Amino acid sequence: MIVTKTDPRGVITYANDVFLRISAIPEREAVGQPHSVIRHPDMPRAVFKLLWDTLEEQKEIFAYVLNLAADGAHYWVLAHVTPSYDAAGRVVGYHSNRRRPTPAAIAAVSDLYASIRAAEARQSHTPDAVAAGHQALRDTLAERGMDYDELVWSLTNDSRR
Repeated sequence: MIVTKTDPRGVITYANDVFLRISAIPEREAVGQPHSVIRHPDMPRAVFKLLWDTLEEQKEIFAYVLNLAADGAHYWVLAHVTPSYDAAGRVVGYHSNRRRPTPAAIAAVSDLYASIRAAEARQSHTPDAVAAGHQALRDTLAERGMDYDELVWSLTNDSRR
């Protein structure tokens, strides 16, 4: 299980040994860096928009994420990200547990993410790209009659059969 904790801005405050090993980042270089330090360029920005929008609503999210290790390797995870609260109920950061998804789930989500990236690539400005990718994601989910959470669990459950 890969575990990290961040502050409310997404800066890493804790990383377990599994994260450090898989990401090929020494602890002294990981802690204090934005979690985007492991962002793979093939990961659609729209999925991160969805992630941050969900967390802003103080809800948890499960998401398939492609990461990039410092040594150039890439790895897929099924991430569970949840807000962390202080005694007064204020969000003080985020806690993420990640595990390896099945090959079938990776194949299915890779196709979806490729179409989202294509929508993003048609735009020249980052905000427009994120908006186009987010719309492509919403359109695909609407065609399938589900939200992102339902998509994640359908891929997770289908790939275990």
